[in-house]
Amino acid sequence: MKEILQFSLLGLGEGSLIAGVAIALVLFYRGSGVINLATGAIAMITGYAYWALTTGQFGFTFSTGPALVAAFLVAVAQGLIMEFGAFRPLRAAPPLAKLIATLGFFLFAQAAVLLAFGPDDKSEPAILPQGAVTIFGAPVGYDQLILAGIVIVVAAALAAVYRWTGFGIRTRASAENEVSAMYVGLFPQTLSLINTLMGSVIAGMLGVLAAPLITLNSTTFPLLVVPALAAALFARFTSFGIACAVGLALGAMQNVIYYLSTLSWFPTSNDTAIGGVNDLVIFLLIVLAMFWRGGKLPGRGDLVEQRLPEVPKATNIGRWALIALAVGVVALTVFPYGLRQALMTSMIGAVLALSLVVITGFVGQVSVVQLALSGGCGFVMSHLMVKAGLGFPLAPIIGVLFTTVLGILIAVGALRVRGVQLAVVTLAAAVAMTSFWFINPDIGAGLSGAPIDPPTIFGINLGADAAFRGLDGQRPSPILGYGILSVTIVACLFVANLRRSGLGQRMLAVRSNERAAAAVGINVARTKIAAFGMSSFIAGVAGAMYAYNFGSVSAIRFSAITAFTVIAFAYVGGITMVTGALIAGIYATSGLGDYVTQNWIGISGVWLLLFGGWAVLSTVVFMPEGIAGGLRKKRLAKQRLKEQAAAAGGVAAVAASAGGAPAAALATGHRNEERIER
Repeated sequence: MKEILQFSLLGLGEGSLIAGVAIALVLFYRGSGVINLATGAIAMITGYAYWALTTGQFGFTFSTGPALVAAFLVAVAQGLIMEFGAFRPLRAAPPLAKLIATLGFFLFAQAAVLLAFGPDDKSEPAILPQGAVTIFGAPVGYDQLILAGIVIVVAAALAAVYRWTGFGIRTRASAENEVSAMYVGLFPQTLSLINTLMGSVIAGMLGVLAAPLITLNSTTFPLLVVPALAAALFARFTSFGIACAVGLALGAMQNVIYYLSTLSWFPTSNDTAIGGVNDLVIFLLIVLAMFWRGGKLPGRGDLVEQRLPEVPKATNIGRWALIALAVGVVALTVFPYGLRQALMTSMIGAVLALSLVVITGFVGQVSVVQLALSGGCGFVMSHLMVKAGLGFPLAPIIGVLFTTVLGILIAVGALRVRGVQLAVVTLAAAVAMTSFWFINPDIGAGLSGAPIDPPTIFGINLGADAAFRGLDGQRPSPILGYGILSVTIVACLFVANLRRSGLGQRMLAVRSNERAAAAVGINVARTKIAAFGMSSFIAGVAGAMYAYNFGSVSAIRFSAITAFTVIAFAYVGGITMVTGALIAGIYATSGLGDYVTQNWIGISGVWLLLFGGWAVLSTVVFMPEGIAGGLRKKRLAKQRLKEQAAAAGGVAAVAASAGGAPAAALATGHRNEERIER
């Protein structure tokens, strides 16, 4: 027991940062009604800004005081950008659009840090007093105790402000009913701005203070939002005290789990304590919070919400499928090996995006776990091949079915939540799957990758090393590409016809209004599970194709941040349309967009990530239907203009043939007659 208390105290540094991010999440939600996935990224950007200013990265060096002031201004600037660039333009938008906007900021921030400072960890100079005090026999740093004290004071002060001051009362009133608040003279936009700035400053400055204890990193820092979301969920996105207490407890818990991993009874993998237990526990806590309080999470009385992006029916799908087949076969045969590989990867990315079209576009449920599910299929295939000797087609079939069942289990665990709340559950699931499953050598593959045998039928190699190598004679073989092309076309046809089916109509009804759908006899839970099952099946198919395409499965390709990029480009392409998924596939990692960016333009793929973050923000604000939806609107507008012109020309022609007068003169005469009659 003494050791547990000691290690709990040693987790105060990370726990304080988690608690600070959780408090900021509550502030963002109270002010703007947004579950801000970029809160950890705000802490990261501010921390890097302070580090750069104090270490001379910009060619000059600030002392601690001026650097803290500059970091404060950086945090304020991020709040202003988010408020005026996303929250305010999306004030009346659906929660899905708001969540996607924060995801875009997340990606943009991470790409900017990678481009400016590189991927290496940074050690920030100490700010708080150094030294230690012995508590329960363990030396606990003064800086950790002070940081925890700061977080507790901030939480207590905010709780007092929101309970007893006019500002807090006005914020609560605005959150409950914006329209009524405006009628009585309140200003919801001003209140939102203040709360957003406060949230940004708290997250940013705590990021600066905690960075010397944790080490700055462009991946771990922004993903601190996952345990912070667990704390905010237990706080119902309203209680600063609960968010603070749970955040500190999670930091302590993670350190205690580290201590337990050193004991002899702790499960091991390759004689090493099994990793990822922290992330698995966070996921289970989030599921518990959803079951316990998910149905009681506070709603918001927003202004009239805009509709979700339209879900049009696909037309001429048979003709387009034949055209795609012909063009794809020619391209795979003619393209040089690098471009051929990129095209195959883009097709796999398009299939993965199709799984998001089903779950997000058709049902309105934001799932971050689709990429992890596809990775799970690949790892299952590898183990079946290596340990059970199974090959094609049994290994991919079992892998896809396993993925489908796993996806359904995650859906069952999240049945009490709707829309963006599902994103919280699936984000935690994606992180847990990567760290607990994929990286563990016994059940995953570690960081080295899991081998995949090429697909064969009757001894004929159908994989990347097949005999036919296209016009250039290089691998990967077009034979594998033909198979990927065929599966991609079938998946597109399936999703397009799903939209037309009775189940598809029920999905759209659930997406529009769950209560209204239930009132007319639609089983909402069954519809959600069916959608999640089908989207998981499609994600598994994408994972199987990925495994055969690269010949191995690596955990690094299925991280939560990579999953964010998939969702981002799916939304940019058009989250409700098959065409949008095909556009998203172009920008898949190592796909056509990545290939062109690196080999033809000569810039790093990180720039594509930066562009993706910016494109998401622009799409959500200016073109919610995505590229495919925008192109469809333009096509329909041109078609209507042509029909109107044809109709007008037909009337004029009939009139001219009847009276022998020019059409313009007849039109003028008709107008004069109408005036006389009136």
